[in-house]
Amino acid sequence: MSVFLVQKMKYFCVMNTTELKEFLDFKADQYNNPNFIESDPIQIPHRYNLKEDIEISGFLASTIAWGNRKMIINSCNRMMDLMGNNPYDFVLNASDSNLEDIEHFVHRTFNTEDFKFFIKSLRNIYLNHGGLENLFISNNGESLQPNITEFKNVFFEINHLSRTTKHVSDPAKGSSSKRINMFLRWMVRNDNKGVDFGIWKNVSPSLLSCPLDVHSGNVARHLNILTRKQNDAKALFELDSSLRKFDPKDPVKYDFALFGLGVFEGIK
Repeated sequence: MSVFLVQKMKYFCVMNTTELKEFLDFKADQYNNPNFIESDPIQIPHRYNLKEDIEISGFLASTIAWGNRKMIINSCNRMMDLMGNNPYDFVLNASDSNLEDIEHFVHRTFNTEDFKFFIKSLRNIYLNHGGLENLFISNNGESLQPNITEFKNVFFEINHLSRTTKHVSDPAKGSSSKRINMFLRWMVRNDNKGVDFGIWKNVSPSLLSCPLDVHSGNVARHLNILTRKQNDAKALFELDSSLRKFDPKDPVKYDFALFGLGVFEGIK
């Protein structure tokens, strides 16, 4: 570890709450800019203008967003190519023959059969449930985590392979649901910076949760805003509680700060 990082970590330990908020606000603003897009899976939905194309491409991209980022983006590109680069039209109108033509798609444990099911389930959601946004509008709590559980129930209400259920996480079963929380950030939060889309006008950004992963979790622990060692649903609740004290209206903006400090500045 460099001397610079050691000094930075020591500085974290002596910051008071006001200083920490100012520091995180600065880092969030530093990394929440269009340059972030070019190396992130969020570039996939940024290709589209139609709301439903953005939603579907964003959901699929976030679903496979684990592992090497370049590999993730390459796999996302292949997904879009297989859908004729018209995801909403493909979801609604792909014939059985079109779906059978999809073959040899694999991203880690997400395979061709998973992809085909996701298309069928998304079709069911748009035809029978009013679309993706509609499943996250009703909320009586302090976060969207209960909505994610209900979303998973709806997503798998049609016939499916049991193995495919692992690709949609469930906070009620202890998951931090990193990828779907990232997708929700993309759709709900309007950052006025051209990164997050803010196209879901009926869902409050105050309900969003940080996409908790190894990078954001480790940085949060260095900053003493997270104490739990596991990156699970309980840790997410703790981290959310800390971030909402800094900005109750837009707590998930600090995802940019935590991610940037971990990935680009080497805080581990």
